Amino acid sequence: MQALLDTIATLPLPTDAQRVFHGRGGLYPGCEHWVLDAYPPVWVLTSFAPVTPDELEAVGAALAARWQVLAPEQVLTWVFQSRVAGRAETRLMSGQVPEPHIVTEAGVRFLVHVLKGQNHGLFLDMAHGRQWLRQVCRTRPAAQVLNLFAYTCAFSVVARLAGAKQVVNVDMSQGALTTGQHNHQLNGVLGGASFFAHDIFSSWGKINRHGPYDVVIVDPPSYQKGSFVATKDYAKLMRRLPDLLAPEGLALLCLNAPELETAFLHDQMQQIAPSLRFLERISNPQSFADAQPERALKVLVYQAPALNQ
Repeated sequence: MQALLDTIATLPLPTDAQRVFHGRGGLYPGCEHWVLDAYPPVWVLTSFAPVTPDELEAVGAALAARWQVLAPEQVLTWVFQSRVAGRAETRLMSGQVPEPHIVTEAGVRFLVHVLKGQNHGLFLDMAHGRQWLRQVCRTRPAAQVLNLFAYTCAFSVVARLAGAKQVVNVDMSQGALTTGQHNHQLNGVLGGASFFAHDIFSSWGKINRHGPYDVVIVDPPSYQKGSFVATKDYAKLMRRLPDLLAPEGLALLCLNAPELETAFLHDQMQQIAPSLRFLERISNPQSFADAQPERALKVLVYQAPALNQ
């Protein structure tokens, strides 16, 4: 775990929420199970394998020593989450988590919850996807945006702040969408956003009524029993895209399944919606660098044809 301790020893004081150590990327032999994230002012350490009390003590000591340099007037707050065999167990190791706990990314405010659940309310690896959407909405005034599997609506907030006229958020979880509404309120953009707690696959009529869309965001879980399995369900989403998109509309397709490569999306899109043209793969943040890029998050952009094509 020396690479993790070395990283902690030189950490800058974070202002935005971000990943600071990504052992999962395979670039640090022996540290593949460790992840360290900053949700200022809280550090969140995650392990995907069993760890010993001595190891946790070593990380805690390293964080305390660095915190004395970075913010000696503040109490160190850090949380440990064990993610072994699909179960998440979270412990507050030191300090006190703010309530509400609000973090920022590129000037946008988000409500997070680091003491419960596997996900904390903001997917840090999607930062470049949100930046892409910000740029698109700035160049397409009054855009209509569809945000599928919206979770806590981070994409929606960014789109509205960048000038999107309307964002339709769809997710099965009413709790996640409620947090999404709070995120809109935090940023003063609650107007112009709709929130539908529906099963996407049984709600196409309602979704279509609000279209066509200039941008469609598709960011599903890679595997969620009873909700979405990428290998059988992604094709159902692709089949809908030509009808959902306005002429020259953009689709952002996200896939966070290590076992599925980029070709999984490309090949299915070519078969199911060949009229959509591939534009680019958006890079992941450098803090999520991976020795095997095809195992990392895949974020692809496709474009619908122009009206006369």
